[in-house]
Amino acid sequence: MPTDFEKVQFLNRFVVCGTFLFIFAENLYLMENEKSYFDGGLLQLFGWQILGALVTICTLGICLPWAYCMIYRWEVNHTVIEGKRLMFDGSAVQLFGHWIKWFLLSIITLGIYSFWVVIKLKQWRTKHIYFAN
Repeated sequence: MPTDFEKVQFLNRFVVCGTFLFIFAENLYLMENEKSYFDGGLLQLFGWQILGALVTICTLGICLPWAYCMIYRWEVNHTVIEGKRLMFDGSAVQLFGHWIKWFLLSIITLGIYSFWVVIKLKQWRTKHIYFAN
């Protein structure tokens, strides 16, 4: 015959295991319902890229940062990570300032700094991405 202490231990283990299973099932449910996806379309992307190319060509490359920001904004705003939509708040004016700095550094270093420009651009882009909700 089990003692009262053994009965309490059994009930305690039962409650702990039940709580663990409940938390595990709840987390599993949340993980399945908060999926990551991209909801942009091919025609939209093609349209934004054509517009960006036209603006860049018409301004002889001066508005390339604006075209980048326009396409980045479209891409990021159509991305959902674990049920949370991403937003992009970078502006062409901010990027243009960095663009000039990177261009001058590339000239001063005889083109060596241009290898870092791709990384700097990715860092700038990532710095301006956040969760909307």
